[in-house]
Amino acid sequence: MPDGAQPVLQVRGLKTVFRTRAGEVHAVNDVSFHLRRGELLGVVGESGSGKSVTMMSLLRLLPAPPAEIRSGEVLLDGRDLLKISDAELREVRGGKVGFVFQDPMTSLNPVFTVGMQITEALRRHMGLDKAAAETRAVDLLELVGIPDARKRLGAYPHQFSGGMRQRVMIAIALSCDPDVLIADEPTTALDVTIQAQILELVKELRRKLGMAIIWITHDLGVIAGIADRVMVMYGGQVVEQAPVRELFANPQHPYTRALLQTIPKISGEREARLKVIEGQPPMLAAVPAACAFRDRCEFRHDRCDRENPLRRPVDGKTLGQGHDVACHWQAPAAARPQEVAHA
Repeated sequence: MPDGAQPVLQVRGLKTVFRTRAGEVHAVNDVSFHLRRGELLGVVGESGSGKSVTMMSLLRLLPAPPAEIRSGEVLLDGRDLLKISDAELREVRGGKVGFVFQDPMTSLNPVFTVGMQITEALRRHMGLDKAAAETRAVDLLELVGIPDARKRLGAYPHQFSGGMRQRVMIAIALSCDPDVLIADEPTTALDVTIQAQILELVKELRRKLGMAIIWITHDLGVIAGIADRVMVMYGGQVVEQAPVRELFANPQHPYTRALLQTIPKISGEREARLKVIEGQPPMLAAVPAACAFRDRCEFRHDRCDRENPLRRPVDGKTLGQGHDVACHWQAPAAARPQEVAHA
């Protein structure tokens, strides 16, 4: 995918809060990013970093209340999804944007056949009649590698394995030829063999269909094999984003560096124990006024306690167009994770 490809999706200044009995939780804090046509953007971070809430906010999928999108723009081909009507948004969901959720067993309706759940989207968004929708559904199931596709249209979700259910979810998400596919940790609940099959499937579908994909995960190993660009989130904020090779070779944020050091190595000298990131993610009861990672950071200094760092370009390019980071500390240039020392 050429770097000059036009963005299909632009997110600017997104802020989402949850109102709870204990007060507000500031789950997404001023998140901005873009997605180019044909690009696969990996979104990484540990649980509670704001990955899923950010992506569900784009399509207003969060229950309101308690969720509230305070501000921001979500531009899909120039149209702000936060300002369109509910009826217009329903046409975008499943039409222009497909969403694959983490758990296919709870995402599929257990009382309807798989065929009915696929054809419903086709008839709603593409206006197909019953026969045409069924033909398209068979094609989709074959596309995602489900054997005896026509026969399986009449099967219920419980009659499929976990991996096959996830393939059905991908078929539903792809049914209306979306411009953007958002996959929220779709392989987390699957064993490693099925994970590998799903990842190969996604790479093959991307080659065939050329869609833009956002892949949410906590697994940097997955991202290394499929992504063009990576966005690292922590405390509801984007702390680093870069092309995938650049991020692995030259991580600039201490959190990114720590994540990379937790990956098991299959070659070279083995560590006695895997590294861990000590401490817990922040509670986000208020908008961070200081660095959200400071209590867990080995490079913390006085400025981190006073000021929440803004994203800045690392490579001299325009912000968001190359490698940028939100950190007061500056890593030595071109240092690999294990070689980085305190500046």
